Amino acid sequence: MTRPILTSLMVLWATSAFAHSPLNATVPANEAIVAEVPSEIVLGFKGNIRLTRVAMTHAVHEADLDLDGFSGFISEYTIPMQSMGAGTYQIEWRGLGDDGHPMSGTFSFTVQE
Repeated sequence: MTRPILTSLMVLWATSAFAHSPLNATVPANEAIVAEVPSEIVLGFKGNIRLTRVAMTHAVHEADLDLDGFSGFISEYTIPMQSMGAGTYQIEWRGLGDDGHPMSGTFSFTVQE
């Protein structure tokens, strides 16, 4: 009796783990070194997600990126960004998967001088 219950719980756990929409790719790529500050960044997820906040940190500066042009759940976001010059940019994002699960993550890239 215990084994069927454990098996059912494992299947439910695995199903819910795959229901989330992890970050699949970014442009620039995580830890990339680029020659110029990009005018926009791209976050591509494996499934639909609603981003609630994207913040950019560079040296001692931090700024929220504008998400006003987005609504609903989508899998790819192209977000304009401002140049803060050469150096390392850290991008922190937060959102909700289409199953309502909160999600977050970071990636970074470096702009050469």
